[in-house]
Amino acid sequence: MRSKKKLLDLLWTGGAIAVGNALLAFTVEAFIVPHGIIMGGTTGLAIVLDGLVPIDRATLVLLLNGVLLVLGGVILGRKLVTTTVASSLLYPMFLGLLERMPGLTRLTDNILLASLFAGVLMGVSLGMVMRVGSSTGGMDIASLILNKWTHIPLSICVYLMDTLVIGGQALFAGSSEPVMCGLVVLVLESILLDKVMILGQAQIQLLIISQKYDELRHLLLTKLQAGVTMIEIQTGALQERQQGVMCVIPNRKLFSAKEMIQSVDPAAFITITQVKEVRGRGFTLERNFMLPEEEK
Repeated sequence: MRSKKKLLDLLWTGGAIAVGNALLAFTVEAFIVPHGIIMGGTTGLAIVLDGLVPIDRATLVLLLNGVLLVLGGVILGRKLVTTTVASSLLYPMFLGLLERMPGLTRLTDNILLASLFAGVLMGVSLGMVMRVGSSTGGMDIASLILNKWTHIPLSICVYLMDTLVIGGQALFAGSSEPVMCGLVVLVLESILLDKVMILGQAQIQLLIISQKYDELRHLLLTKLQAGVTMIEIQTGALQERQQGVMCVIPNRKLFSAKEMIQSVDPAAFITITQVKEVRGRGFTLERNFMLPEEEK
């Protein structure tokens, strides 16, 4: 059973890395390069160096990724290197293949439309790869190092690193339009990266304060199949001791939960908070108990 789960995890990780890198290479060749949009990462550096050194873009990216991969191995550890090696090889390979694909550079003549598509697709592709604990190599490794040292959210670290690269390229840009479009790509990329990183993991946390806490506890457990935690509380005005009911539920169950609580106690005090990720028994692990109603 454990070996099967290990195999599934490996396949999921490998698939996410392969698809993420293919999508990133497609975005660069279809939208970034044809319109001369300034972008971050080693790809952005390679685009600048493309006209200065007699090496094709895919090889330049491979060389730059290799240097940063060694640095990441020293600072971030062997696991990251193992998964990032795949990206460091796959991404230049996909770039090389897509460079030769006819018609790919003529998907749109509108630079703004290209920027919008590039920002969205880059955020999705980077999120897919980083979500499984890997990176596409290059400046992503620098972002992961900054995240480890400062604990700044990863999406902001990516934003900061790309801003530095884009700022350096802007000094040599012939016009302001590619720079402005590059900033559009960067903002969209950061937003989508953050969304993909928590996709399917965000949950709703309810805190309910009511005199009918025991009835609500029972209904949440049996009707919504929600895990419940009882909290000892003291009311502020009357300083009465009672229990609060806290539970975490998927977004789709929020409406049913509110309707059920209001039907039991219309005066119940409810706070609703969105949490980015929930782990543990009942979520990432199976429930290990059965309610009396379920045993019958």
